[in-house]
Amino acid sequence: MQGGLIGNKYKVLSPKETELIHRSSLRVLQNVGIQVNNKRALDIFQEKGAKVSREKRIVKIPSSMVEDTVAQAPSKVILCGREEKHDLLLEDNRIYMGTGGTALNVLDLDTGERRPSTLEDVAKIARLVDALDNIHFYLLPVYPNDLPKEKVDVNRFYAGLSNTSKHVMGGPYTLQGGMDVIKMAQEIMGGKEGFEKRPIISFILLVISPLKIDDTYGEILIEAVQRGLPVAIPTEPQCGTTAPVTLAGNLVLFGAETLAGVTLAQLINPGTPVLCGYVGTIADMRTMGYASGAVEMGLLNAAAAQLAQYWQLPFYATGGMSDSKIPDVQSGYERALNLLPVALAGANFIHDAAGLLEFAITASYEQYVIDNEIIGMVMRALKGIEVSEDTLALEVIDKVGPGGNFLAEPHTVAHMRSEFFFPKVSDRSRREKWLEEGGKDARQRAREIAINILATHKPLALLQEVDKKIRSSVTGLRELKSDNK
Repeated sequence: MQGGLIGNKYKVLSPKETELIHRSSLRVLQNVGIQVNNKRALDIFQEKGAKVSREKRIVKIPSSMVEDTVAQAPSKVILCGREEKHDLLLEDNRIYMGTGGTALNVLDLDTGERRPSTLEDVAKIARLVDALDNIHFYLLPVYPNDLPKEKVDVNRFYAGLSNTSKHVMGGPYTLQGGMDVIKMAQEIMGGKEGFEKRPIISFILLVISPLKIDDTYGEILIEAVQRGLPVAIPTEPQCGTTAPVTLAGNLVLFGAETLAGVTLAQLINPGTPVLCGYVGTIADMRTMGYASGAVEMGLLNAAAAQLAQYWQLPFYATGGMSDSKIPDVQSGYERALNLLPVALAGANFIHDAAGLLEFAITASYEQYVIDNEIIGMVMRALKGIEVSEDTLALEVIDKVGPGGNFLAEPHTVAHMRSEFFFPKVSDRSRREKWLEEGGKDARQRAREIAINILATHKPLALLQEVDKKIRSSVTGLRELKSDNK
C-alpha cells in the first residue's frame, strides 16, 4: 500500500479554538519574544524590523511580520527519493509515515539485548526499511556511537543514502558536516542543479523549548536555507517541564516556536521549502520523564496538524512511539493509539512511526517490521470505505439471494485484494497450525522477517563512479560491511 492517502477525518480543535491558539502564539512572539543565540540570525531579524535586544539576545517579532513571512512559505513541498516512486508530495492532508530518531541504542537482532548503536546499524536499518513497503521515508534513526562527532554527519547520511532509495532526512550536528552532506547529495544527483530539482535529503533544525534558537542550529539553518535545502523546523515542548502543563498551553508554545523558525527561514530566502514541526508530549508527573507512548501525544500532534493546515504549511509530525523496553503488548497498544489519531488528522510527514522504543532512546529491528504492519493498518483506515454502484453490490446480492454464498462470485474475486489489508506478521491461523509452526509470538515472527530481508534484499546501489567521486571529495567516510555495492 502506497503513501500519500488523505487524512483530515479527525478534528481535535474547533475552528474557533484553532484561531485562538494561533493568535495566542503570535502574542507570545510579539510580547515575550524568542531567545536567538546566533549572531547572524539576530542581524537578520533586526534588519527586517523585529525588535531585538542584543544584550539579552531576545527577539520580539511583530505579528504582521510572522503572518507575512509564513504566507511566503510554499504550501506544497516535494521530498524526493533516489527513485521517483518514493517521492513524497507534502500538501493539504496528504500523509506519509516513516522512521525517526536519534536513538542511542538498538536491541541486537542476534541476542535480543540492548547495546549502543553503531554506523553499521544505520546502514542495516536503512536496508531493512528499503524493503518495508508501508514505511515511506528514512529519517536517520540511530546515532553511530563508534564515530567521533565530527565524522557523524557524512557517515550517517552516506550509510542511509547508499542503502535505501527512499528520501533521507536527518539533523546535522556540525556546520561543516552539514555542508559536506549537501555536497554529497549534489554529487549523487549530478550537480547542484540536479539536486535543487530533486532534493533527496532534508535537514531537521530544532527550535529548543521554551522559546530558544540555538547558535549551531541557527547557523546551519541559515546556510541550508541559502542553498534552497528543504528543512523541517520542529519544536519539543513537554507539558509540565519545558511547556505549560495544559495541552492548550503546550500548543501555544509550539505555535510560537515553530513559526519563529519558519519566519527566520523565509526572511533569509523567501519561498524556501520548510515544514513546521512538532515533537512535543507530556512529562510523566510522577517521574518527570519524557512520555513517548502517552495518548496525549497523539492528541497534541493531531491538534498541531490542524494548526499547520490553518497556516497552510506542510507538517512534520510525531506518532507511533512507545515507552516499552521491548516489542510487546504495551508497545503495540501505545504506538497504535498515538499514531492513528495523528494520521486521521491529516499530518503530512509523521516521523518516529517505526522502530523506536523506551522513550525514543532504543531502536529495534523487529519493531520496524511490526510497525510496517501497524502503518499498513492505519493506511487502510485512512482509505476508508468506497461507496459506489459497484461496491454496494446490489447485483451480486440479487444473484446469490437468501442462504447463498458469495465466495465464488466474480465480484468477490475482483475486489478481495483491494478491499482488505493482508498482514504478514499477524497470525490468523488456527491454534493447531500455529502450534505446528512453533507457536511463535509476533516478535519472533518479525525477527525472522527482518533476518530474511537483511540477508536477501538489495536496494538500488549508488553508481560506482558517483561513489568513487564522493569518497574522493568528502573526507572521513568509513567503509561499511553492509555497504550496498
